[in-house]
Amino acid sequence: MRFTSEQRLDDGVLERKFTLGEIPGILWTPASASAPVPLILLGHPPLGLHKMYPRLVARARHSAVEGFAAATIELPGSGDRPRWAAAEQARADLRRAMEAGEPVSDEIIDALILPLVDKAVPESQAALDALLSLPEIGGPVGYSGGVISIGIRLAVVEPRIVAAGFFAGSFVPRTMFEEARQVTIPLHVLLQWDDEGNDRQAALDLFDAFGSKEKTLHANMGGHTGVPQFAGEDAAGFFARHLK
Repeated sequence: MRFTSEQRLDDGVLERKFTLGEIPGILWTPASASAPVPLILLGHPPLGLHKMYPRLVARARHSAVEGFAAATIELPGSGDRPRWAAAEQARADLRRAMEAGEPVSDEIIDALILPLVDKAVPESQAALDALLSLPEIGGPVGYSGGVISIGIRLAVVEPRIVAAGFFAGSFVPRTMFEEARQVTIPLHVLLQWDDEGNDRQAALDLFDAFGSKEKTLHANMGGHTGVPQFAGEDAAGFFARHLK
């Protein structure tokens, strides 16, 4: 890991951009911490860190208030990373189906999501290796948001992640439902009831499939971008319970 820049935000949070090999990332740490702090790994959709930055930094600031560091890395094929032909084709097929008002087929979902999961999860684990080697970060680790299938795989294969907050708003391959049954860590799942791009019943079926003994479904009325502020506060409380 190589830090490439740093700045203090107006609330004192330290923001450092880094590269992990060829992967860009950002680390935010609280203004003052007397001991190594827990870490929340922030997931995001494959729109690029630059586009997602306003939302990511807002989430990181909320994490800092609770005394947590937060970090994120660029997804494969997104942002300034090299384009990925198969992913570009899958996105084009998805756009075509949605613009035509056609159902999104399992084949499109599999092509869009499964290779991304296979590439992104090992990269996230490598990022955890590097981040947890820093003296100011001591764990435990939570995972928050992003492509839910990436979160599912991480929750299954990464023992350093002890709790996860998922957003039920992305396509999920059928094979991921079997992996969901292997998830045992505490979960906080946010669902927008009227999300125009989300299959509500599939989201409910996925929640039912999770094997966790502690799992909470937080459903609110409204579309994809209508998440109420208090929903974020509830998620912060969830991580405060499990990371402190």
